[in-house]
Amino acid sequence: MAKAKLIPPYGGKLVNLVVEGKEREELLARASKLPSIKITMRNLCDLELIASGGFSPLTTFMGKADYERVLHEMRLSDGTLFPLPITLTADPKELPAVGEEIVLRNANNDVIAIMKLDEIFHWDADTEAMLAYGSTDPKHPMVSEMQRWGKVCISGPMKVVNMPKYYDFVSLRRTPAEVRAILEDMGHDNVVAFQTRNPLHRIHEELTKRAAAQVKGSLLIHPVVGMTKPGDVDHYTRVRTYKALVDNYYDKNSTLLSLLPLAMRMAGPREALLHAIIRRNHGVNHFIVGRDHAGPGNDSAGKPFYGPYDAQENMRKYEAELGVKMIPFEMLVYLPDEDRYVEEKDVPKGAKVANISGTQVRNEYLAKGKLLPEWFTRPETAEILREMYPPRHKQGFCIWFTGLSGSGKSATTQVFTALLLERGRETAILDGDVVRTHLSKGLGFSKEDRDTNILRIGFVAGEIVHAGGIVVCAAISPYRATRAEARKMVGENFIEVFMDTPVEICEQRDVKGLYAKARQAMADGKPMGFTGIDDPYEPPIEPEITLKGFGASPEDNARKILAYLEKQGYILP
Repeated sequence: MAKAKLIPPYGGKLVNLVVEGKEREELLARASKLPSIKITMRNLCDLELIASGGFSPLTTFMGKADYERVLHEMRLSDGTLFPLPITLTADPKELPAVGEEIVLRNANNDVIAIMKLDEIFHWDADTEAMLAYGSTDPKHPMVSEMQRWGKVCISGPMKVVNMPKYYDFVSLRRTPAEVRAILEDMGHDNVVAFQTRNPLHRIHEELTKRAAAQVKGSLLIHPVVGMTKPGDVDHYTRVRTYKALVDNYYDKNSTLLSLLPLAMRMAGPREALLHAIIRRNHGVNHFIVGRDHAGPGNDSAGKPFYGPYDAQENMRKYEAELGVKMIPFEMLVYLPDEDRYVEEKDVPKGAKVANISGTQVRNEYLAKGKLLPEWFTRPETAEILREMYPPRHKQGFCIWFTGLSGSGKSATTQVFTALLLERGRETAILDGDVVRTHLSKGLGFSKEDRDTNILRIGFVAGEIVHAGGIVVCAAISPYRATRAEARKMVGENFIEVFMDTPVEICEQRDVKGLYAKARQAMADGKPMGFTGIDDPYEPPIEPEITLKGFGASPEDNARKILAYLEKQGYILP
């Protein structure tokens, strides 16, 4: 078969910033003498896609001109359509002067790249959140994350000496150039890509096969294995299911499975355009866009951040300019009497239909140790998911108490842990006062230090839960955005318990005299930043459990939590 003539990269050229040979050796030798910063996992994913050409035509993290125009117009400074900012933030105290070089290192302190600093500019998290994501609600995962970023953005030409090193699924990790070469050899000019951050079930299999047939071309199954939505199935499990499906149920001559190290923004309609640009750089000219594509779910008021078809409408609007034609994800349903999937609009009148929602997959099947039915997912996928996700009563979870000082968190924790021990469940306790004596010793009570304290608790809690343990965290944790970050660290089994006790009652219980001290400090004109007095407490908007810290005993409240855990399957009745 003759080689395919794939669509050219976005902007006409595939970027490659990786240096090799003698130049690489010289850069590595120079790196030890240069100032350096550690970059985050998101930065590392972005850098990899910049360096390999996945974000072409970008050749570095955005400078101010590109950044400002992308936010306001979805265009780079030269007018090229580009929907989202790709920036590198830093603490200005760690940076050399403009014109000098700086080393970018990963979490293990390995040298990744050397950047010549061309620009250092200030940015505003709320402005970016509103313009890029349409909301400043901390329930949006990007909005809460951005509060932790550095105060300035930096930009400048980069030379990459070490691409991120992976040890899992190495054969499936390909650069855009490598993917293009394989697709060219398949011989089809048309290529359709499928973006996913979830396991593939029969409905997705049917959809992707229909899409490939529709374009009479190749299929690129291109799952995200960088950063996805908090609570998603881990990529190790997901990729095992993808491999099983592609190896057994797809045409190997026209299907390619390749992994994408993208850090998702969950930006809905804007992100759909970014996904299309990335796929064009991999040689794709058709892209499947689903319902609520790249959506983060509901906001704090319980309403979706984006409309269900906003992403499809945005893609349709810009597909000619992007050079990537959209294929909409049509809703399919299963007809059990006919053993086939059909589009929802084509269901025969009176026909019996079957479907299982994502919530049902988690709560009715995986949480109870039940195997998913074969009409819904392939047996290989069902077995992998059951193996990796034990029944909920065998999983770890986090009870996160939040509320004012004196609201009843510690008293309820004491009773609750005793009741769990009665059930044979050992529990770790991260109490705010104890944590500040050990884990967070030396931290003060500025907003930055309070956030650091809560994030440390969230990190430890996440490690306990991921190892299958139970942890109870009792800390004031006054700020919604920081609690949202802690929730992301723990994952799906995060149960927020709001001790809803008025400040007047908390003051009456003030055995430590803290409220009185704070009141006196305010009267003296020297506020001490005490939560509930001269510093705000932001109550949860949608906690899993709300308890009254008055009018009910700690035992009453502890038993309410226990009842919730039984109902949700975390402990057996």
